[in-house]
Amino acid sequence: MDTSTQRIGKVMGAVGPYVQLRPVEGGREWDADPTKVRPVPVGDALSAAVATANARSTGML
Repeated sequence: MDTSTQRIGKVMGAVGPYVQLRPVEGGREWDADPTKVRPVPVGDALSAAVATANARSTGML
């Protein structure tokens, strides 16, 4: 989780002084300050994954 934006993302790598995160539902990566990135509790990660799966099944993604 990028605590500066409250967004949950998957770590894709690091470029320069930043960690690159991609939204769970896919999309464009963003740069995050590594000091502001925290692990996401399992329940929050599962909720995000279920929300993404539900959106895909209804055609919203």
